[in-house]
Amino acid sequence: MLQPRIPVNPLPTGVPIPLTQSTSDIEPTAPAPAPVVPARAAVQLTPGSALALAAGGGAVVLVVGTVLVSMLLAVAITGVSIALIAVVLRLLVRDMQKGR
Repeated sequence: MLQPRIPVNPLPTGVPIPLTQSTSDIEPTAPAPAPVVPARAAVQLTPGSALALAAGGGAVVLVVGTVLVSMLLAVAITGVSIALIAVVLRLLVRDMQKGR
């Protein structure tokens, strides 16, 4: 029921047949040659560019670390503030219940 159906290719040779011509007019042609891919040039790092790359990577690590530490510090400060507010509110509610 849920088995995949694979279509069958009637012409596995890869030669397209135009629909406007009859099959008797078709001449066999050689397949087109594969395009030649030029060789890629290897990237060469000079000592100066390697040093610049290392310095740039170090700067990125420092900036990302600083941002993450500051976000963690902001969360910690917010948590401490909420805890202090909760203690103060608890004391106020207890004083109100005692009738002071």
